[in-house]
Amino acid sequence: MKLSITNNSFNDNFSEREIINGCLKGNVKFQKILFETYSGKFMTVCLRYATDQMQAEDMLQDAFIRIFNHLEQYKSEGSFEGWMRRIVVNVALKTIQNKKISYSTDEDAGGQIPDNSTDAPSHLSEGELLNLIKKLPPGYRIIFNLYAIEGYSHDEIGEMLNIKASTSRSQLVKARKMLQQQIINLQKIAV
Repeated sequence: MKLSITNNSFNDNFSEREIINGCLKGNVKFQKILFETYSGKFMTVCLRYATDQMQAEDMLQDAFIRIFNHLEQYKSEGSFEGWMRRIVVNVALKTIQNKKISYSTDEDAGGQIPDNSTDAPSHLSEGELLNLIKKLPPGYRIIFNLYAIEGYSHDEIGEMLNIKASTSRSQLVKARKMLQQQIINLQKIAV
């Protein structure tokens, strides 16, 4: 895959492999290209987990340090962006786990979520939906992000967060219910 980089310093097309090899050699030019190519996408990931902009920026910086320090571990199996995204998510999780987030363990939320308004999310912009997600309590927000956005299974989430898969499922149901209520409240305000 060719990455097209256009900015004040560079106006070149480099293959992903060329960029990786340049970074492995410690070439600052290629490190800058890698950072500038992916930092916007990964900042969005960090913002979903962080409590504020500053924490997200710290997460992003820590993630890129880990990416550069562990780049030799990428074996060209699967997506390079996916490999980096896992690092970004893991750094974000490690950062927020230091905040001692609690996850309720009641198993009462195993039922279905009532579908009061199936088309409500289609009326929201991506930014509005992300703002609603940011308003969720930390435990709900983390589980929702990992499951609904990152695509991890409840078993994987349980392993990552050191909780039971059933706790992950329960938190997801509660997060969805809370999001649904927020969307309904927005609709009432709009009417």
